[in-house]
Amino acid sequence: MARIRDVRLRPAKAGDVPRITELVHASYRPFAERLGRLPRPLTDDYAEVVGRGRTTVAERGDQIVGLVVLGIDDEGFMVDNVAVDPAHRRTGVGRALLEHAEASARQAGFDSIYLYTADAATENLELYERIDYVEYDRRVHDGVTLVYLRKTLR
Repeated sequence: MARIRDVRLRPAKAGDVPRITELVHASYRPFAERLGRLPRPLTDDYAEVVGRGRTTVAERGDQIVGLVVLGIDDEGFMVDNVAVDPAHRRTGVGRALLEHAEASARQAGFDSIYLYTADAATENLELYERIDYVEYDRRVHDGVTLVYLRKTLR
């Protein structure tokens, strides 16, 4: 378990699935209207996601306030999903989760990490660019333009 600021990070467990599902819905629901469809994280089965063992939750006190799901694929080490409870945005939770993701990528031997977000999620794009993620591709998936961003790890 890592402590970053007043946030405690730990691996997700099966008992966390209801809260994780609730948190993801609160975090991503506002994007559904802009996209004209449900963002992919809203369609995931979080019992299955947590069961794969790649999910870390962020807690403040005894409440889960964020999560990150990591993965490795043909493009490298990825942030598959990062979500923060709307009531805890701009408080360091997202930064703690992304720093954890970057440390995990380094520990796994990767020199970069990538993620993607919908082009309509302009606030996400601004955030990622501020923390040194660089756009490297745009792809249309099910009618939604996804912006792929990569960060070089030093």
